[in-house]
Amino acid sequence: MYQQYIQSNPQIMMGKPTVKGTRITVELILEKLAAGETVDQLLEAHPRLTRPAIYAALSFAAEALKADVIYPVPEQVA
Repeated sequence: MYQQYIQSNPQIMMGKPTVKGTRITVELILEKLAAGETVDQLLEAHPRLTRPAIYAALSFAAEALKADVIYPVPEQVA
C-alpha cells in the first residue's frame, strides 16, 4: 500500500523515505505522532500531507521493522 505514497530518492532529503511530492520524511511523521500529535494536527501543520500518506508512512515503518534485526533495550539497574 505504501508504495503509492512513499519514495526514497537520493536527491531528496539524502535518500530518507519521504511522502511523494514533498520533503516530509517518514521519520518526521513518526516522531510527531510519538510526541502526541494527532493525525489532524499533522494535516493542519502540513497542508500537502494527506491522511492516506500518513497511514502509508506507518505501513512503511512497520514493513521496515520486519526486515531489520531488533535488539532489545537493556534494562537499567537503579
